[in-house]
Amino acid sequence: MHYGEVLTQPQFWRTFFTQNRYSHDEIPDLSHKVAIVTGANSGLGYATTVALAGHGAHVFLACRSRERAMDAIKRARKEIREKFKHVQEPMLEFLELDLNDMNKARQAAQSFLSKGLPLHILINNSGMITPSGLSADGIEQQFAVNHMGHFVFTMNLLDKIKESQPSRIVILSSMGHECTVPGGIDFDNLNDESKSSPLTRYGRSKLANILFGRALARRLADERVYVNIAHPGLVKTELMGHANEAKSLATMFFDKMTNTVAMMPDTGALTQLYLATSPEIVNRDIRGRYFVPIANEIQPSSYARDDELGDKLWTFSEQLAREKLN
Repeated sequence: MHYGEVLTQPQFWRTFFTQNRYSHDEIPDLSHKVAIVTGANSGLGYATTVALAGHGAHVFLACRSRERAMDAIKRARKEIREKFKHVQEPMLEFLELDLNDMNKARQAAQSFLSKGLPLHILINNSGMITPSGLSADGIEQQFAVNHMGHFVFTMNLLDKIKESQPSRIVILSSMGHECTVPGGIDFDNLNDESKSSPLTRYGRSKLANILFGRALARRLADERVYVNIAHPGLVKTELMGHANEAKSLATMFFDKMTNTVAMMPDTGALTQLYLATSPEIVNRDIRGRYFVPIANEIQPSSYARDDELGDKLWTFSEQLAREKLN
């Protein structure tokens, strides 16, 4: 376990004593912008959707369940009309996305592309914690859903995102990326539960999120596509409900913390909203950076800054996707 580097950074602790660096009032007009938010039916994804659509964006809620997404759309429309009086008819649509299955992730991207719309903002918000299990493709489920599903979805949308520039890609990770397996990512042992724990498997998937974001940013250095990574902080979301299934001391501790000090989702979403909407990202040419609440840049772990490991993950992900996609 490679843990504690971020916690020793003075700049990390300073974030607890500084004012929030972004607010809902600072989100600019997003009229004529098109956005996709994965996992948008609850928690951070829902709060992000409300904020984007409330400022004029046409938002696609990329979710697995149509029923839950349509319920979220109904709630969001009501909330937006109450909070944002100038928005008469929020533009919200459901996009079916199952990150547990790479073929379905590709189909979701193709479904969006068939609409002929631009894509200015992609927020890879969805995530899961689970004690064990394999995806539909036979891959350790946290790595499959948190990384591989988003990798396939993003790569199939990338040409459209480049056509729509200036554009943004925001990838959610976690401070938990430090709590990973020895070496960062054990590519040859992903499915071997004897060599990891539910917590290190989660950390491995969150490390993959940062490595992917940084690798993608390097590959888009000559484009006006701004890729950045966010740790939203401790937020009251359904993610911790999945974590409780693991019944570990760590997850019980985090559940207790969530009930006492966690932010509400509309506050927790501000860091990803900063990366998705703030003019500062373009003006300061911010790319491949890691941010913690609220909109504070810090350094991730040394594993996360290892570009050689990031390139190895990129090649591994491409090969795995080719193997599993029909």
